[in-house]
Amino acid sequence: MNDKLTNSVTPQPWRLLKRVLPQHTDHAGVMWHGAYVAWLEEARVEALAAAGLSYSAMADMGLEMPVVAMTLEYRRSIRHGDQIVLDSCCGSQSGARWPWTSRFLLDGRVMAEARVELVILGEGRLLRRPPEAIRPALAALQKGPIQP
Repeated sequence: MNDKLTNSVTPQPWRLLKRVLPQHTDHAGVMWHGAYVAWLEEARVEALAAAGLSYSAMADMGLEMPVVAMTLEYRRSIRHGDQIVLDSCCGSQSGARWPWTSRFLLDGRVMAEARVELVILGEGRLLRRPPEAIRPALAALQKGPIQP
C-alpha cells in the first residue's frame, strides 16, 4: 500500500499546520489519541472562520454544530516534534449531516485519516436545512479556500 499522498483530500483543502508538543503525547512521545480529536475540531473552527463565520457568531444565532459520528484510522505514529499538515474538507450535506474528511500528513505521507459528521442544531432542534444566514459560509467551506 502506498501511503505517500499524491492527491489531497480535495483540490483545495483547508490546511492547518501543527507541531506536536509534549502535551500532545503519551509517556513514549507518541501523539495521544485525544490530541487528534482536538486538532480536528481546531481545523473545523479555523476553516469556518476563514469561510466568513465564527463559532461565536453561530452561538449568538442560537446555532450549534455538534459531532454525531467520527472515525479515525491511524497508519503511522506521529511523534513529539513532528510538524504535521492537517488537510480537511467539508463535503456536501447528506440528509441532516455535514461530513468532513481530514488527513494528518508528515512530509507528504498520510499518518492518519479521519471522517467526522456534524449536524446543525437551532435552539436544541435538528435543522435539516441550514439557516439562510450561514448558507454562504457553508458553501464556502465546501469549495475550499480561495487559491491565489
